[in-house]
Amino acid sequence: MTSTDLRSLDSDIGILIVGHGSRNALAVKEFASFITSLKQFLPDVPIGYGYLEFARPIISEALDSLREQGVKKVIAIPLMLFAAGHAKNDIPAVLNAYSLESGLEINYGRELGITNNMVGASGERVLDAINSSKAHPLSDTLLVVVGRGSSDPDANSNVSKITRLLLEGIGFGWGETVFSGVSFPLVEPGLRHLIKLGFGRIVVFPYFLFSGVLVSRIRKQTSRVALDHPEIEFLNAKYLGNHNLVLETVIERIREVVDGDNSMNCSLCKYRANLLGFEHEVGSPQKSHHHHVEGVSEGCTLCEDECTSECELIDHDHDHDHDHDHDHDHDRIPYPRSDHPLGPVTLRF
Repeated sequence: MTSTDLRSLDSDIGILIVGHGSRNALAVKEFASFITSLKQFLPDVPIGYGYLEFARPIISEALDSLREQGVKKVIAIPLMLFAAGHAKNDIPAVLNAYSLESGLEINYGRELGITNNMVGASGERVLDAINSSKAHPLSDTLLVVVGRGSSDPDANSNVSKITRLLLEGIGFGWGETVFSGVSFPLVEPGLRHLIKLGFGRIVVFPYFLFSGVLVSRIRKQTSRVALDHPEIEFLNAKYLGNHNLVLETVIERIREVVDGDNSMNCSLCKYRANLLGFEHEVGSPQKSHHHHVEGVSEGCTLCEDECTSECELIDHDHDHDHDHDHDHDHDRIPYPRSDHPLGPVTLRF
């Protein structure tokens, strides 16, 4: 599949890329840069982007802009790594409401998901980190993949699958998965458990698309553990970013919508299947929980760049300014493991 296959799209079709949004200035800049790169693949197709929260344009503004360009049909792609609450509920609820009000036809595509391209992009980021140091062999190296964390167990399990594919593909001594929020184990307690395995080197890979508050939090918590264990070499791999293989995955998702082959895998969806521990969420209504923060952009002055371990160790802990990015799921059904001792305190009701 190539981008040239899509250049023959009807002139009244446009593309909408939906992002989460962030208060972090670098994250917003990186997202916009990603869209610019995508437009180079599809120079003749109107492409807009909108955020669910914390940045502008919001989704409805982006759709307004596409309509002003003469677009009659929209292919909307959630730029999300996995399908959790945002991709399954929040974004489609906003799109459905807009379509009903305006009459605009909107076809919704899949999240990025697990593909050979996404694993390949991840592998390159991890190998770049490994190649920066030759002090330890792979057999003495522990890979730790950090996911965002969600109240959706299917999405969390996909992060573990990425970990396993990288572990076997590259040949680490061991591999584990931790999370930056909502789920467990969190980064710092997870790392403190993992150092007991006795590896001389630990590679921490944030499985994130862009920078942001949570990536900075990962760096900070890794630095805390590293300071307490100078005998272990800690390497910070870069997040995915504007990787060409990620861009190709977005093109694939657009192609699926064009071909009518964009069905989601619902076999483990907590809203459709009686998943162990989540039976009470089957049939929950599809609605957005983000109306109150659409377009809100109270930027963090400390986050013009990715926070390094040095600046984050200064006692200006600004995580409290960003709890909305997200250690809780607004007024959703409470996460059944909210009292887990290795999970975030902010989930405890």
